[in-house]
Amino acid sequence: METSTVRERLLEHAQTLMQLRGYNGFSYRDLSTLVGVKTSSIHYYFPTKEDLVLEAVNQYSAQVLHDINGIDQTLPAAKKLERYGKLFAKVLGEGDQICLCGMLAADIQSLPDAVRLAVQSFYRANEGWLARVLEEGAAQGTLLMPGEPQMAARALFSAYQGSVVASRLFNTRTRVTEVTGWLKAK
Repeated sequence: METSTVRERLLEHAQTLMQLRGYNGFSYRDLSTLVGVKTSSIHYYFPTKEDLVLEAVNQYSAQVLHDINGIDQTLPAAKKLERYGKLFAKVLGEGDQICLCGMLAADIQSLPDAVRLAVQSFYRANEGWLARVLEEGAAQGTLLMPGEPQMAARALFSAYQGSVVASRLFNTRTRVTEVTGWLKAK
């Protein structure tokens, strides 16, 4: 059985709360209740909410990008996109969560600059990976790529982000899986 540190539990609960409620939907008081520590203990690890959220975004991004880069590069592009879609669907958790960076993007006006830049970096990394896969799929004749690779990747990533919101709204995972099939060549 793995034991986690207070710091790890704080990050885990902060991430979950943000995926459920957004940046403004949680406080150190919420975390202190969930983790069972005083708010002063949270300030020891994360002096400001910005510090906590930035670390949560960086940790989330690193894990997601690790998973994406773990997709077998020898697979045909359409299969890579299917695997990506399955990874994206995992974000839903029990069906009530949204991609951390997608949720934070909705709170862009209240995000500190460092967090905003980290969220933008997450978007760019996903869009870059998708652009390469779309370009590869177009060359293989397995994926349709409307327009330039970067533009198509931005549209596709937006569709994935929107699909998790709609999946949560309608309490169904099919919204996410429909996105992957959208660009497959028939």
